[in-house]
Amino acid sequence: MTPEQYCEDKAAGSGSSFYYSFLFLEAEARRAITALYAFCREVDDVVDECHEPDVARTKLAWWREEITRTFAGQPQHPVGKALVAPLARYNLPQEYFQEIIDGMQMDLDCNAYRSFSELTLYCYRVASVVGLMAAEIFGYEDRRTLKYAHDLGIALQLTNILRDVGEDARRGRVYIPEDELTRFEVSREDLIAGHSNEQTRALFAFQAQRAQQFYQQAYAHLPEVDRYSQRTGLIMAAVYEATLEEIVAENFPVLARRVSLSAPRKLWIAWSTARREKRLHLERAQC
Repeated sequence: MTPEQYCEDKAAGSGSSFYYSFLFLEAEARRAITALYAFCREVDDVVDECHEPDVARTKLAWWREEITRTFAGQPQHPVGKALVAPLARYNLPQEYFQEIIDGMQMDLDCNAYRSFSELTLYCYRVASVVGLMAAEIFGYEDRRTLKYAHDLGIALQLTNILRDVGEDARRGRVYIPEDELTRFEVSREDLIAGHSNEQTRALFAFQAQRAQQFYQQAYAHLPEVDRYSQRTGLIMAAVYEATLEEIVAENFPVLARRVSLSAPRKLWIAWSTARREKRLHLERAQC
């Protein structure tokens, strides 16, 4: 198996909404974003699948070394080998990869956030940094696109947090800020026990509204000149927004189960969004 095939299998096997957005990319960009996503999956799996925190820390330390080796042209892991060509082609700073690992380290060292300000750092490391590198791979002319990528990363991560709130709580991780739990009269124990009531639904509605605000902020930052090149991010956003809307429509069942879209629906959203963006691009080119 080639390093590229390893990354492809890692991305496809995750069942993530991100994979569907990759299908509409040109070959070189698709290989690059798939390798980046495979790296994210590898380090995320370290935290999720290692039941011993010390073992997880050791594995994350290995990945830090692997990133150093990869930038030196001496990777050992298939993902590192698949990243060599993208690193030569695109502006993907080494410190961004280390920031992602820092975010995973936060899952080991911190299981609560006092405020949204503290949570924002986590979201930046595990999502916005990925968005910034993705923007480099997709290409842009206007640097305002980087602000779009940053805010879209926050929006996607906030959607993840709401979608997975019950599952994460049972793992001992609560990402909803503590001051907001207090404001809505919800305790960590309520989330862990799955107590769905008027207070938890109001809390979740607040989280959903904030996520939607970040989607709108992101779209407002995206210049028209870069909209078509960034269409893959817009596909990701469309799938995640549809998931968020489904959570709201079902009145926030997230403590009992994870709300997700079917594979055919994700593919339809991806295809229709790609088609819309191509149409708009052709219309703008004719003006």
